[in-house]
Amino acid sequence: MDTKFQENSVSDCKIIQFNTIDIEKGKLSIIENNKEIIVDIKRVYYLFDVPSGESRGGHAHKELQQIIIAANGSFSLNLHDGRESRSILLNRPNEGLMVVSGIWRELENFSGGAICLVLASEVFSEDDYIRDFDTFKSIKNKISET
Repeated sequence: MDTKFQENSVSDCKIIQFNTIDIEKGKLSIIENNKEIIVDIKRVYYLFDVPSGESRGGHAHKELQQIIIAANGSFSLNLHDGRESRSILLNRPNEGLMVVSGIWRELENFSGGAICLVLASEVFSEDDYIRDFDTFKSIKNKISET
């Protein structure tokens, strides 16, 4: 498990402003490894057509880190580190939220037409997921007590 897993808290999840250029016919935002973001991106995926009232996520990662972007529309991101929680509204395509490992995340309140773009530091591995909140809290609290 990532050594930062035990130390990471919701306050370590930061909004990243992407370099945005006004061009003649709109705007262009740029995201580059080791410039705007400090992790190498190994996987990109996006969520769309999430039905009203549904939520996504509901898990934590042992190692993986993500930048989560509202590429269109808006949604709320609820974070928990085993002790504290924080809710963030994402609604701007030129910024993303860096979610570090060891943080429980749930996405909800998707607006119509919302697109959630995710830049992930690792390829998919089921072994990296913690999918039960009580198990997550137990692991986080056990690690922080040692």
